[in-house]
Amino acid sequence: MLDVRQALDEARRAGLDLVEVSPKARPPVCKILDYGKYRYEIAKKEKEARKQNSAAKVKELKFHVNIEEHDYETKLRAAEQFLFKGMKAKMMLIFRGREMQHKDLGQAVVARIRKDLEHVGAADAEPKLVGRNINLMLTPLPQRKRVRKFTKETDEEFADDSGDADGEHHEEHHE
Repeated sequence: MLDVRQALDEARRAGLDLVEVSPKARPPVCKILDYGKYRYEIAKKEKEARKQNSAAKVKELKFHVNIEEHDYETKLRAAEQFLFKGMKAKMMLIFRGREMQHKDLGQAVVARIRKDLEHVGAADAEPKLVGRNINLMLTPLPQRKRVRKFTKETDEEFADDSGDADGEHHEEHHE
């Protein structure tokens, strides 16, 4: 343990800087190091932490008023998968042509999406009509509250590399 003047003298002799790394400790902790390199390392760690934060990722799914049931279920499974992984999901219901006259049908589809996904995500705000679209942003629930309803853990996209590229598995039978 050195006093501040001795530490500064040693840092100058070494051509480095005296950097306070833990100001809340008693006594505060300082290190003799290259300050530029220290800042670079901190920035690198912060960038990596942001990259790991999957909540920052937003996945978009587009729906139409007259969506077929199977297409709806497929998109719902994808949305559930994204939300379960901790990503945000932006649901866009797009009106085409004269569909704009039936905004109530669009609102009903968006309300259904919101209700069907309430077990993995919560809406940030009420659905909004913007131009020809109704937008709904869903944020994942806390991890312990998320429940799978439409997918299984084995439904991960291309999770198993043992099959063909299209995901089909072929078994050979020998008798």
